[in-house]
Amino acid sequence: MRKEHPHRVVVLALDGVIPFELGIPQRIFGRPRDPAGEPLYDVITCTATEPGPVRTDADFAILVEHGPEALATADTVIVPSSYALGPVRSEGRLTDELAAAFSRIRTGARLVSICTGSYVLAAAGLLDGRPATTHWSSAAHFQALFPRVDVDADVLFIDDGDVLTSAGVAAGIDLCLHILRRDHGTAVANDVARHTVVPPHRDGGQAQYIERPLPETQLATTSAARSWALGRLHEPIQLRDLADQEAMSVRTFTRRFREEVGISPGRWLTHQRVERARQLLESTDLPVDRVARDAGFGTAQSMRQHLQSVLGVSPTVYRRTFRAGAEG
Repeated sequence: MRKEHPHRVVVLALDGVIPFELGIPQRIFGRPRDPAGEPLYDVITCTATEPGPVRTDADFAILVEHGPEALATADTVIVPSSYALGPVRSEGRLTDELAAAFSRIRTGARLVSICTGSYVLAAAGLLDGRPATTHWSSAAHFQALFPRVDVDADVLFIDDGDVLTSAGVAAGIDLCLHILRRDHGTAVANDVARHTVVPPHRDGGQAQYIERPLPETQLATTSAARSWALGRLHEPIQLRDLADQEAMSVRTFTRRFREEVGISPGRWLTHQRVERARQLLESTDLPVDRVARDAGFGTAQSMRQHLQSVLGVSPTVYRRTFRAGAEG
């Protein structure tokens, strides 16, 4: 049975907001539809004070039609970054107006930040004792300002259940697609990613984007090995097999792979197999044992352990959740 109202996403536009990041939630959550063609989400934008013009970091302002009262209607609140955070960034505290706006958010609403929007969540005390991320260039300052937050500057986003944070700028796309995938499954998220012309999941973290001196000119890549592996996920694949595809030593291949992808070949391969298992569990009625073999885990027990570690649920529970969601 269809819910009376779609899940409401309220995006908080603060003074100095970055237009690119402000537009991400609408682009990702504004597209998906249920089987009847009805929107899965209702996305609106609001201010922290009165409706009206909001300055951006560009040479134009935006006109926002909703005030902070919209926050009380939110199932998910998203805070994009701003370059005019004032005491939020300098002192780690909310302004009175921002604190009043946040007091309107109902208990149980999901809270999300994009890039340095994490400063706002942290200043509100919502990240204390939790893992969180932000733009790599702000991570050290963020950690010093909010010592009770467990900052991880190497990842693209962190999902801590009801509070999620993303790294810089485009990582907001990664996080919003992840939320969409968590809410409605891989097929829905992949469809939105395809129409947005972005990868449905980026490998590695923001560590690969941090400016570092290059030790040498990199002429060789590991892309051929990755393509080769993706066509053989159901087969046993050793590190030596991957290195052979690029005619590299295992040591050189492993180093190049980490530089390009941001994680080890083993972790990348496991992730690809988890994604393959998810797709099969959502889109087929294959027995769990067969899904495990086709995804390259070998046994159902091995797949169960990996899915439990990555997704927090068993294959059976995952299939029940997303197959039912696709049919409802």
